[in-house]
Amino acid sequence: MNRWPYGLLAVFVGVLLASQGRVNGQLGAELRDGVLAAIISTGFGFVVLVTAVVCTPAGRRGAGRLAASLRERRLRWWECLGGCVGAYMIFTQGVTITALGVAVFTVATVSGQLVSSLFVDRAGIGPAGPQPITAWRLLGAGMAVGAVVLAVQGQFARPENVWLFLLPAVAGFGLAWQSAVNGQVRDASGNAVVAAMVNFGASMVLLVVATVVDLLLRGWPVAFPDEWWLYTGGAFGIFVIGISAVAVRAVGVLLRSLCVVAGQLLGAIVLDVFVPARGAELRLTEVLGTVITLFAVAVAAVPTRRKSALRR
Repeated sequence: MNRWPYGLLAVFVGVLLASQGRVNGQLGAELRDGVLAAIISTGFGFVVLVTAVVCTPAGRRGAGRLAASLRERRLRWWECLGGCVGAYMIFTQGVTITALGVAVFTVATVSGQLVSSLFVDRAGIGPAGPQPITAWRLLGAGMAVGAVVLAVQGQFARPENVWLFLLPAVAGFGLAWQSAVNGQVRDASGNAVVAAMVNFGASMVLLVVATVVDLLLRGWPVAFPDEWWLYTGGAFGIFVIGISAVAVRAVGVLLRSLCVVAGQLLGAIVLDVFVPARGAELRLTEVLGTVITLFAVAVAAVPTRRKSALRR
């Protein structure tokens, strides 16, 4: 199988994630409530996905195959809970991005994601099956972490926000597992839209409970922002989950994660150039970090490519 087209899809996922983080972070800041921002973002995507599955023959067939897989225990129930990680991820976007900045938020999520990807691949949780922790894969992951730190080193000037780093780091650690189990759901259903719906459904269950508690403690927001684009985070999430479920089968969890990291850095550069945040400026270190990360993806791919060649 030619894996590079799927790797490019994973890079595109990273661009979408950078954009989603900017949107959800701004919505959380405007509402001053990260939990409410998270359920608004997720709720929009969930309604769209349920409609797509119910109203299309392919979606209904995929839902039927998924139900059969669960009944026959070819798919385990806990493999449908990847959306719980997504709910926590969106929550951390709304709570921490305005304090940490998109760059430091990216460092935190990437660090957790790349470390966990090695072990998720080794355990064979993803649909690509077990993949060994080789020296090349360790080198690729290490290069990517170093590249991201280089790209955002100028953002660590606010030591009072260091404790917030842990929230997205935990979310990043769970992203590899989320990608792996969503890939399993996609295989069981044969439909990426169904896999995305299941992911969003698990997110909604968790967020509804959190929102009820949040509103009881904090009350209803005084006002909602007028900018329509602040409510589009769920649309980005639909494509992120759907594309990831397809790509992870072809490239594995670690390589998919590395490609996503490269896309996040590319997306951050594009946003800084064309849609700059207040006070943001493009740095040479960000460009260098992106180039190094793209090279790290190629390094991590070397063992698998050789392995495939030997099999042929």
